[in-house]
Amino acid sequence: MSLPDHVRIVEVGPRDGLQNETVTIPTATKLELIHRLADAGLTTVEATAFVSPKWVPQMADHADVLRSIRRRPGVNYPVLTPNMKGFEAAAEAGAEEVAVFGAASETFSNKNINCSIDESLERFRPVIEAASERGIRVRGYVSCVLGCPYEGAIDPTTVARVATALYAMGCYEISLGDTIGTGTPLKAKRMVEAVAGHVPMNAIAAHFHDTYGQALANLYAVMELGVATVDASVAGLGGCPYARGASGNVATEDVVYMLDGMDITSGADLQALAATGRWISAELGREPVSRVARALAAKG
Repeated sequence: MSLPDHVRIVEVGPRDGLQNETVTIPTATKLELIHRLADAGLTTVEATAFVSPKWVPQMADHADVLRSIRRRPGVNYPVLTPNMKGFEAAAEAGAEEVAVFGAASETFSNKNINCSIDESLERFRPVIEAASERGIRVRGYVSCVLGCPYEGAIDPTTVARVATALYAMGCYEISLGDTIGTGTPLKAKRMVEAVAGHVPMNAIAAHFHDTYGQALANLYAVMELGVATVDASVAGLGGCPYARGASGNVATEDVVYMLDGMDITSGADLQALAATGRWISAELGREPVSRVARALAAKG
């Protein structure tokens, strides 16, 4: 199969990128980041997570963030809702799209959301049903699809089972996450092929971390199979608290640079993205992880 002509980028920086920051980030800064990303041409910007402040203090202002977004026409602002309590709060705050988060590793599932894979799926069922009744779209995440920090390699058939269950429940799209970034192109292809035997390719998204520098290569490999939705985080923000040493998601700037170089449209403005990445990195007191952002800054 040939490469897609267009790739939809799901920007996860404001949620996945910021959720594990130890210093509280002002709500106004989060909103400014969301607005800048939408202004840069991204059509899906994951805004926040309706999770317990006890477990993720950085997302304690979730309702204020979602209610205060200056919504740009044509842009979606999904939020993470791991259970019914989170879903109800998100719906009350005006969510039009939510996401549930499962895993392809039993150990990771227990350590991350305190239940088995099957228990997590049953926990998501009422969320998806309630969302359907209210006309709210649901996206499904599956983590550890190419490796687990506790179990090592993950069987692609296990990934396919979890993805298939979420899709059958009503998730319009399944995002496959290489949470610890250990995947390589051939493994990524085999995993996606296993999932695509049960879930339509146009309902599959790739969420690859760059711990071992393989994210772009892995993305290219699965794009060759027909994957046309990619999760990315501006400036390479984020990581995984349950995966020791895991760096952040692939940087949105790096993804857009690669797509632009292959004449694949994404709608994103690279210069505006790079400027946004530099701005939020400065707010956090660090340099952007994105190699493209660094190169553009060096050129002046």
